[in-house]
Amino acid sequence: MTHARWHATDTLAARYADGTLPESEAWSLEKHLEHCTSCATRVSHAVRAGTAGAVLGEVREAVLREALLQEALFQELGSRSGVPGAGRFPRLARALWAAGPAVRGAWSLAVLVVALGAVALGYGAGVAGARPLLLALAPAVPVLGVALSYGPYADPVHEIAAASPSGGLRLLLTRTVAVLLVSLPLLTLAGLLLPGSGAPGAAAWLLPGLALTLASLALAGYVGSRAGAAVTCGGWLCAVLAPALTSPSDGAPLARLAEQLSAVLDGPLAQGTWAASAVLCAAALAARRAVYDRLP
Repeated sequence: MTHARWHATDTLAARYADGTLPESEAWSLEKHLEHCTSCATRVSHAVRAGTAGAVLGEVREAVLREALLQEALFQELGSRSGVPGAGRFPRLARALWAAGPAVRGAWSLAVLVVALGAVALGYGAGVAGARPLLLALAPAVPVLGVALSYGPYADPVHEIAAASPSGGLRLLLTRTVAVLLVSLPLLTLAGLLLPGSGAPGAAAWLLPGLALTLASLALAGYVGSRAGAAVTCGGWLCAVLAPALTSPSDGAPLARLAEQLSAVLDGPLAQGTWAASAVLCAAALAARRAVYDRLP
């Protein structure tokens, strides 16, 4: 039966609104509502007329009231500061909110700790392989940041944000860019400050980091953002750490790690492969962009 051959009756809409409609019929009705404006309007009226309508109205009023209070607070802080351009403070606050929990929370501090810790190992503790260790961890850092920026487990208002017009893939990409803007400069600068000692260049991880981040986003469309990040980070760390730790050749583990990183990061072939991987993952994201409107 096609969607165009039937319409929801008032009785069907009422049963859907009060939750007495069987799950299979409710699913069929929901699919029909995606294509029928008149039935969607009928069901919307039925929901508003029922007990759920009062609850939804209260939630809506609470959200609007909180938004107005926050806007008033931002305007008041901007006007009291006396700083030129302070009127743009609400925009900055909204931008930070859109950036996601990872950038607003402890993740940015963790990235700074990783960067400073690598520099401390290189100069304070005299560890010659500090740069290889940093390069091994750096591509996984933005992947974890994206995983901590999107989803109901990370964002207390995820449902509201995801249901907004800027939700779905657009919101996910916004938060991904914010994570990259924090992690890329800090980790690359830390790599530049560390002695090379045979390791790849400090910027050699940038394309792999971008490719792995896009790969985790592409996997998220199938298994969710947490699982996608776990698979991506786990695969990368196994690829670079396992050969270095299990190699029977002579030499310290950090020296073997530098050799392994040179094999996967150095040279036009390696970098070209990472660039091609990034393009393929971006194409996969674009092809499945509708999936991210209901990303688990």
